[in-house]
Parts: sequence; structure tokens; C-alpha cells
Amino acid sequence: MQAVKARALLSAFAWITPCFTLLINDGRVRRSTCSWGAVTEREFWAPFFIAIGVGALLFGGFRARAFIACVVLSVLIASGVNGLLKSMVDRPRPKHVDEVRMVEVQSTRPAFLTLFKIPTIRFSDSSDRNRSGPSFPSAHMTTNTVIAVFCTLFYLRWGWLYWFIAAAIGYSRVYTGAHWPGDVIGAFFVGVVEARLLLSVYEVVWRNVTRKWMPQLFARHPSLIGDFGGRAQPRSAPQPSR
Repeated sequence: MQAVKARALLSAFAWITPCFTLLINDGRVRRSTCSWGAVTEREFWAPFFIAIGVGALLFGGFRARAFIACVVLSVLIASGVNGLLKSMVDRPRPKHVDEVRMVEVQSTRPAFLTLFKIPTIRFSDSSDRNRSGPSFPSAHMTTNTVIAVFCTLFYLRWGWLYWFIAAAIGYSRVYTGAHWPGDVIGAFFVGVVEARLLLSVYEVVWRNVTRKWMPQLFARHPSLIGDFGGRAQPRSAPQPSR
């Protein structure tokens, strides 16, 4: 009975996903098309991420440096896991099996200038059938979900704002014809699980290594994310001698 229900849910999901794809990727060209085309490009975001990362390493404190280290390592690991999942699921992209609107931005230097250029809008054809790899899960969404989770955990006050960027990138992947909605939704869950598991591993390694080899550093920072509010644990006041 459970197997029948599971198959029914999968069948419904398989039917709904193309419907949502057609709803978002409807073939029309809007004023926002150029913007969504830029949002989906890694090159557009790279300068901002590099500037923030370098600034955090040079001028940030322990929290900022721990955040950058965790994010960079997690993104590298998530990319490897994502590649394995793509090979295992081997789901074709929309352009591999259907005619979808594709948005191809013009190459500019620096990349953000592409916002002011008219993108190439075309529909996929037989020449696109063998281009790009498998579809599930979306690497863009997985990566940005991992970043969003770490932003939220390290910087509770404002880190949650990164979820708006992650959502915009996820939407843009469907809008530009690169992915099915299910690829983006699945990547969200993959990214959340990966980020939480990796942070747990980092915490265990940090506590065991620094407690043994760097006790003074461990006394100041017993946890990578402090008290879950982004603050390091305060050092206890010395006890007066009797």
C-alpha cells in the first residue's frame, strides 16, 4: 500500500513539474528577461563574492573567517556530491526533451554590465539535445542553499536575507530554461541537509583539535558559531584565589 502511494506521489510530481516549467518558462519575452538572465550567471556574482570573502579574511574577526572557511569548504564538497547525484539520477534537462525558451546573456567585462545588454532569446532545438549535463539537482541552487544556511547560522540578525538571493537564482534557472522546478526544489533540500551535516562535522573537528592543540584559542572560541547568534562565547572570569 505504501509503495502504491509512493508511486502515485512520484507520478503526480512528474506531471506537475512540466506544468510549472511551462508556467514560468512560457516563451514570452518581458522587460525582466535580461535581469533573470544575468542573475543565473555565476560570472555575474563572482566579483561580489570574491570581494566579500577577501574583505572578511583581511578585516573580519574570528566569526567572519570561520564563516568563509566553512562556506568555501562546504561549496567544494557540495559540488562533488552534486556531480554524483547528477550521474545517479541522470535526469534530462528541459531543453533535452522539449522546446523551451532559452536566455543567453552577452559576455561582458565586468560581468555585471550584462544587465545593460540585450540577451539572446531563442527556443531550444535539436542542437541542444546533447549540450550540458544531467538536470537533477540544480548545482546553482544547491550551492546557494549551502551559503544561505551558513549565513543564517553565523549571522542570525541579517544572514537570513541571503535566502532572497538563493530564491532568485533558483527561479532564474527555470525561467531561463536550464532546469525543471523539481531540480530546484530537490536541490534546496539537498543543500540544507549537506550544510547542516557538514557544520556538525566541522564543530566536532574544531572542538577536538583545538582543545588538544590550541587550548587558548579553544578557550576564546569553543564553537565555530558561538552561541548560535554569531557571537563568540565570553571567557569566564578568573576565580579569586583563597
